[in-house]
Amino acid sequence: MRGALSWPFLRLYMLTLLYFSANSILNVIIPLKGESLGATNTTIGIIMGAYLFTTMFFRPWAGQVIHKHGPIKVLRTILVINGLALLLYTFTGLGGYFAARMLQGVCTAFFSMALQLGIIDSLPDKDRSQGISMYSLCASMPNIMGPLLALGMWQTADSRYFIAAMITIAVLTGVVGYSAGMEKKEAEPAANQPGQGAKILHSFGHLVKNPPLFKCSVLMLTASLVFGAVTTFIPLYAMQIESGNAAVYLMIQATAVVTARFVLRKKIPSDGKWHSSFMMAIMLILAAGALCVSFSAAGGPVFFYVGAGLTGIAQALLYPTLTTYLTFVLPQHDRNVLLGLFIATADLGVSLGGVVMGPVADLSSYSFMYLICAILGVSMIFFAFERRKIFVGSR
Repeated sequence: MRGALSWPFLRLYMLTLLYFSANSILNVIIPLKGESLGATNTTIGIIMGAYLFTTMFFRPWAGQVIHKHGPIKVLRTILVINGLALLLYTFTGLGGYFAARMLQGVCTAFFSMALQLGIIDSLPDKDRSQGISMYSLCASMPNIMGPLLALGMWQTADSRYFIAAMITIAVLTGVVGYSAGMEKKEAEPAANQPGQGAKILHSFGHLVKNPPLFKCSVLMLTASLVFGAVTTFIPLYAMQIESGNAAVYLMIQATAVVTARFVLRKKIPSDGKWHSSFMMAIMLILAAGALCVSFSAAGGPVFFYVGAGLTGIAQALLYPTLTTYLTFVLPQHDRNVLLGLFIATADLGVSLGGVVMGPVADLSSYSFMYLICAILGVSMIFFAFERRKIFVGSR
């Protein structure tokens, strides 16, 4: 397997695109369904947040299981469970949606870790950032058309379209997943290694003790909270904006993500060094995007859609930049588990975007809630600054 754009990797990216297609539809359908049933923003936020909140807890364990059994065996098992979760959406209400979101969260923990660790282990160092960027790109591509399809399904008031979409995605994902392959690596001997549970619990200390991991995790947690607030409440906030359309917003954001990740994939640092100015620029873009979304209630749809583009660009650059950096500076023997912990902070952030910001929206307004998101983004500009190159080559 040579090069991030070789056929074996393209097949993995195709699988990623199919897997996340369901979420691009569910992210619109669930908030609209909740509001139609009289659910509060807090309730909607909890249901939406259950997905990645569950993923967060399973990621570190997923890294260990994948290391022991290999990504392909784990991947095939997870795709079956994911198919069952998608089927659960077709015949249940909000209570069933909550259970399905949790089940999906477990699946996503193992799915994303299996693909990302497989890509990282199979690619040479110089292509690592491209591989991670392409994975992230394909995870975002469904959000270009998915929201529009979801809104169309909702407006028809015919549940058969939604049921057919969930079944189709479940089947296609399973078929492509079972035909995918990755380069096999010999498993490391288990002798003199602590148990999985003990090793994972011990690794939590690195979130504070390891300076690169701490900095990256705080940045990812805060930014993901903003992304989560957008994903959860934009379908409802758009209704308050004249000429505002949630599907158009999410399409613009996804298009910005996909375009930026593809066009700028070679610009993402892949040298193991902390680039303060690059990271500060990303957080500035994020803060500006959230501020535009907040102001759009008074300023109109132009600010709304500009905010979508800015948020998408920040989302496109942040995750692959931080993930690539950590693959160089984390201790090799704990890398899989620590990467799992880092990605878990992204999951937690997106979950908090719904769970925490839902009550804020209930007590104030969507506009004020997004203003708080912008303030958090500004604080991260200062946090991203690092004058001394203390992280370079650290292990």
